Amino acid sequence: MKFNTVAEADVVAATVTALTQNNFFPVTVNTKEEALAKVRELITEGASVMNGSSKTLEAIGFIEVLKAKDHTWNNLHDAILEEADVEKQSQLRKESVLSDFYVGSVHALTETGELLIASNSGSQLPHLVFTSPNIILVVGANKIVPTLADAFDRLQTHVIPLEDERMKEVYGYGTLLAKTLIMHKENPALERKVHVVIVNESLGY
Repeated sequence: MKFNTVAEADVVAATVTALTQNNFFPVTVNTKEEALAKVRELITEGASVMNGSSKTLEAIGFIEVLKAKDHTWNNLHDAILEEADVEKQSQLRKESVLSDFYVGSVHALTETGELLIASNSGSQLPHLVFTSPNIILVVGANKIVPTLADAFDRLQTHVIPLEDERMKEVYGYGTLLAKTLIMHKENPALERKVHVVIVNESLGY
């Protein structure tokens, strides 16, 4: 499938340049193991961390690190999952948008340095847009596309069908494309850091 093809080195390099010009903080690694090491390096000791649902984070082993509590962070997701009261759990989820770090992925990354993220619930979007001062997005080089038009094509023809299939297997019902975010640039005046860890492998969908 064309959207599983890992971008060539020159395309990755051009994308890194564009991301930098758009005030993001890109870094390139070669393997999922190196990606996990970089994520662990970026998150400061004792920081509060929230993560999004992500096949990419599963692939690099980040979700397993969280589950095993093999870290020095305050994993806000733990408290949410451990809360049995539905209303209290909902409140904790809302409060989690103030996490020091948000870790996730994207559905497409353009060669012009733009990030496309689609969402059903929208729970990850406040972090990405404003509330978390540190964002870490792990992106397989298979998600790099030339333009925003290609990014939406990737989302509609590749990502949504696969996510719909996964949702039906896990929950018994399909996905819903409710919200879509395009991160064109980051305003440096906000003093946030949006790290984009590009992995030279095919990761996630």
